Amino acid sequence: MAPENIRTETLGCRLNAYESSVMEDLAEEAGLENAVVINTCAVTKEAVRKSRQMVRKAQSRWPDAKIIVTGCAAQIEPQSFKNIEGVDWVVGNDSKLEAHLWKKIADAKNDGCRHQPHILVDDIMQVAQITPHLAKSFGVRAVAYLQIQNGCDHRCTFCIIPYGRGNSRSVPAGVIVSQIRDLVKVGYNEVVLTGVDLTSWGGDLAGKPGLGNLLARILKLVPELPRLRISSVDPAEIDQEFVEVVVENERVMPHLHLSLQAGDNMILKRMKRRHSREDAIKFCNHLKSLRPELTFGADLIAGFPTETDEMFRNTLDILDECELTWLHIFPYSPREGTPAARMPQVNGETIKNRAYQLREAAKRRVKIHLKEQVGQIQSTLIESPMTGRTGQYTVVNLPAREEPGKIIPMTITGFQDGSLLGHPQTI
Repeated sequence: MAPENIRTETLGCRLNAYESSVMEDLAEEAGLENAVVINTCAVTKEAVRKSRQMVRKAQSRWPDAKIIVTGCAAQIEPQSFKNIEGVDWVVGNDSKLEAHLWKKIADAKNDGCRHQPHILVDDIMQVAQITPHLAKSFGVRAVAYLQIQNGCDHRCTFCIIPYGRGNSRSVPAGVIVSQIRDLVKVGYNEVVLTGVDLTSWGGDLAGKPGLGNLLARILKLVPELPRLRISSVDPAEIDQEFVEVVVENERVMPHLHLSLQAGDNMILKRMKRRHSREDAIKFCNHLKSLRPELTFGADLIAGFPTETDEMFRNTLDILDECELTWLHIFPYSPREGTPAARMPQVNGETIKNRAYQLREAAKRRVKIHLKEQVGQIQSTLIESPMTGRTGQYTVVNLPAREEPGKIIPMTITGFQDGSLLGHPQTI
């Protein structure tokens, strides 16, 4: 949790949330006072708009504070944030995790008058390594998020993120294992591995070990870790070792969030994805046959350029064919500088309607999952005094307060509003 005189506003992904925690620690250690850090997102035009809006609100609410803007939107569009009144610093994604940067900001005098902001944004594509960091605190969370990878070597036609994160870089396995040991020592019972393109981990390391190899090493070398979770995977990069580790180890949580984006082969091709519709269905069905309790989430884009009604139907149908549960639905919006922005666009109302249909189908899929859990006993990590989460990433509402961080077997008695209802199992 940030010190009272350092306020952090975060948009976007789990990796951003993790990095915000690291920045809070670095800012505190540097002695920074009276500052607002806005960690922006650039995944959609709407995310960039919200980022700018958040910067303006921060300046209005805390006019005497140093305003520091960082994150993917700031990396890609530094000048647009520089031009917002009240901004003092615009910091690139690589620089934002450097201790000396925060010391420089802390030492800079804020004389109360408006001046040209400092821009510290370098060419992210030239960054070849990742500096490992361990966030010291995660607020009231019982779950620790650990960055093991950054950047992406792929160039999906809709995506601007590689230009905000750079090329893929991996944290060495030994460092990851050491950091997980440290997290377990201070009481975390679940560690979530995060990254931009997580399944590319190891491609830039000696011997090119895969993500499955890393999971096996963590499980072997940190036997005291009860729960290991993987945040997001690309089906095109999964190897046999990964499959074996996931299906054979109960300490790996039975939930995988898939970077699918679409369920139609022509749209996947135009997105420049590396898997087909059939690949996704085969992957999900194969893993489910080996470990039936597995649940799958997915990212899906509604209204990608050239998408016809039939193509959209294929994406809608894949929810049932892959038995997807927890979905992130993104209405397509063109990002300047991406190939997809130059393709024939789908009507805005059609995009909105298709996103609505996907969300409604997702609610139906969640309800199916919740019904299946009633009567079962689920090992549940308590994340707040009145809620926990199963290995399948399902929220459980508790009948009475419990201590966050504990793992309790819960008898599932029902469900309500997208969450399960549970009682601690009686012996």
